[in-house]
Amino acid sequence: MGKTIAEKIFDAHLVDKPYEGVYVLSLDMVFCHEITTPVAIMDLVNRGLDRVFDPTKIKAVIDHVTPAKDSKTATQHKILREWARRHNIKDFFDVGRNGVCHALFPEQGFVRPGYTIIMGDSHTCTHGAFGAFAAGVGTTDLEVGILKGVCAFKYPKTIKFVLKGKLPEGVYAKDVILYIISQISVNGATDHVMEFTGPIVDAMSMESRMTLSNMAIEAGGTSGICYPDMTTVEYLWKFIQNDYPSKEAALKDFQKWVSDPDAHYEKVLEYDLSDLEPMVTYGYKPDLVKPVREMEGTPIDQVYIGSCTNGRLEDLRIAAQILKGKKIAPTVRGILSPATPEIYFQAMEEGILKIFYEAGFSITNPTCGACLGMSNGVLAEGEVCAATTNRNFYGRMGKGGTVHLMSPATAAASAIAGKITNSPLYRGK
Repeated sequence: MGKTIAEKIFDAHLVDKPYEGVYVLSLDMVFCHEITTPVAIMDLVNRGLDRVFDPTKIKAVIDHVTPAKDSKTATQHKILREWARRHNIKDFFDVGRNGVCHALFPEQGFVRPGYTIIMGDSHTCTHGAFGAFAAGVGTTDLEVGILKGVCAFKYPKTIKFVLKGKLPEGVYAKDVILYIISQISVNGATDHVMEFTGPIVDAMSMESRMTLSNMAIEAGGTSGICYPDMTTVEYLWKFIQNDYPSKEAALKDFQKWVSDPDAHYEKVLEYDLSDLEPMVTYGYKPDLVKPVREMEGTPIDQVYIGSCTNGRLEDLRIAAQILKGKKIAPTVRGILSPATPEIYFQAMEEGILKIFYEAGFSITNPTCGACLGMSNGVLAEGEVCAATTNRNFYGRMGKGGTVHLMSPATAAASAIAGKITNSPLYRGK
């Protein structure tokens, strides 16, 4: 019997199998940020184990609260910063060079097909967009990864999602993943890999595939995975061009990670999304989703465009199409946080930041701060935010605040209207 992409990666990285169903895998990358890693660092220090398995395979960034907003966050920064210096971790992205981890690390070429990656962050599943196995882990697993370069997992069970048809104009990857989560629930993929295939995924950019994979965790998925193809090669080419004689050669090598036709799946779910509408969450779970038209007119206080889900250049370009020449409603605060310095710079070069500024948006440095209610856009009790982020838990962006998840297009249109509304780019139902 054939194997899934996740099974192929597991088999290629197997170090030990201590008992049935549990695989100890070698790690290609360990990603770190200043919220979860300092706890692991201090525990290792206290145990007399202040070492790293390979400084070239550890990438670290300060991104969740940046710059520091108080002494506590400054201390977290300091612990990570001094640890990186102590162990000669060259790829440490301090304030000024830093961006949102799950946008920055792929942008830097740190993710490749077939890789195993862990991080103390649930949205590490984003990197599966490249055909990697990437998973968020707890403190103990992160410590072992830092110290030994290995991590233990259960052998992967996979649910295959075949996305058929062609997305209507004005419908995006965010709408797709919100729809899928609504169909299978927040527990529908628990302890499973979500493998995304089909014509719709084939047509997606790498940025869109990252959006798709990013929210696998919101359905309980261990990782979201897309097959590596020429789109993957094109994105990575500047990093891999010295490793292959041609793009075709790189593609041929990457194809070894594609699932076999006779691979076994726990489930195969097929969706024809040719008539999919823009989607938005309601309530306080990511599987509570409706078409935007059913939420039309819902008042909002803030619009946030950014995060590891939808803060990439593609997202900013889409929103700018809608905002150009318009003003956001006087009752709405608009906040834009480009996900990395490179995205910020490119958006500035293209005149996108000017469009946001003239529309009335506040433009912040790259940060995760608003997404988890820590800085740069926290809500007051009773306030409502239209957000391109990934979680709508009660109080996620601030105590007593409500979050509606949506695409950048819907968020931009809603900012202008002062209430949830479909974007003019969608001309469907």
